[in-house]
This record gives sequence, C-alpha cells and structure tokens, in this order.
Amino acid sequence: MKIMFKTPRPSPTPPLKRTAHIHFSGLCAGYPGRPVLREVSAEIPKSATTALVGPNGSGKSTLLGVLAGVIHPTSGDLHRNGDRPPAFVPQRGAVGDTLPLTVRQTVEMGRWGERGPWRRLTRQDHAAVDAVLDRLDIRDLASRQLGELSGGQRQRALIAQGLAQESDLLLLDEPTTGLDPEARERIGALLTAVVADGVTVVQATHDLEVARAADACLLLQDGRLAEQGHPDQVLTTSALARVWQPL
Repeated sequence: MKIMFKTPRPSPTPPLKRTAHIHFSGLCAGYPGRPVLREVSAEIPKSATTALVGPNGSGKSTLLGVLAGVIHPTSGDLHRNGDRPPAFVPQRGAVGDTLPLTVRQTVEMGRWGERGPWRRLTRQDHAAVDAVLDRLDIRDLASRQLGELSGGQRQRALIAQGLAQESDLLLLDEPTTGLDPEARERIGALLTAVVADGVTVVQATHDLEVARAADACLLLQDGRLAEQGHPDQVLTTSALARVWQPL
C-alpha cells in the first residue's frame, strides 16, 4: 500500500503592523456652539497613506484641522511622533483665486516656517523650492498667477507648498476633487512616491477608488469613528450603506 502524505500549506503571513505616527483617543473638537468630533480614537500609521472617508459633515475636515494644529480639541489626547510641524494642504477652494500670488511665491510660503514671512529666504530655501517645483513638474509655471492655472496645476502648486516644508506628515483635504482623471492619477502617483520617501500622508476624500488604494482608512459618521483598518475591511458594502443611509 502506498501512503501519500499531504504537506500542510503554511498559514498566510499576516501583514506587518506599522508603527503609529499619530495616536489619539477620546478626541472631541468643533466650533463655537457646534461640536463635530465626538470621542474619536484611532491610530495613523507611519510612512503610509491613510484615507479619511465619510459623508459631508462627518468630521473629516475637522479631524484634519486638529491633526494640523489649526483646530484645538476640546478634550481627549493626541500624540504625534516627529520633530517638524505637519504640512497642511487645504481644499483648493479655500485659497482665493484673486490673491496676487505666483506659483513660486505660493511654494515659497512653505519655507516661512523656517524663516518667518518677513525674513529673506536663504540659498537652501530657494534650492528646496526649486526641487519641489521640479518634482511636481511645475517649474515652467513658476511665474504664473494661481488664478490662471487649471485645477490640476493649482492643486500641484498647493501640494508643492506643503512639500516645501519638508515635514514628515502631509495632510490633504480633498486633493483630487473636481480634477480630471489624468490629474487625479498624476497626484496619486506623486503621493505614492512621497510615502516611499518616508512621509506619512493623511487625506480626506470622497473618492472611494482613492480610498481603496490607501494603506489604512478611517470611516467617519456624524463625528464618530464608524470603522478603521485596511480599506478592504472598512469600505464594505454594508458599512458604506450604513454610513450613507438616508436621514
């Protein structure tokens, strides 16, 4: 009799747990007379992309503001690893088209944290600005006014301003909203490269395709955390239906 031994298949290797760049617990924040975030607790993994997803009013922008330090929480704890302040890129609509700023001047503002707005930029500052203009492929637009640019060009200029800060934490509010597919793909590839350089990226987005390409996801509903984890686990049909259920 010939006895066959079946070699057991090895168990799949679980994904490595990433080091947390930011940890917050019991976070509450909002505006005078209007609380938004309610007891939110989560971790943002280091050197990875985290997508903040949820309906309008769910607290995505408020959470970004808290992480950026421009909104102070009313309660809770927030801890961030890293020595440099975060770089915050707001929605394109938050930056006025009528501001008399060229692309270079916009990017140079990213160096003000190093020198202050009234000090002259150093050779090192100008080199940093030139480097991000080249990286975003907008050096040829350096003398153009922001208001003259297309949506994709303008967004790249704002991201360049954030990268000029040379922070290890990049926060973006709806960076691809309203852009054509080519511009969205271009910005997505850029953010992938930024993460590969060791930067932690957190972006609020309504685009589920963008969110599913992230390393981690926080799903928000009415200022509370509905789900957190890998996008495949968070952005399920049932979870999305629950969060976007009709009021």
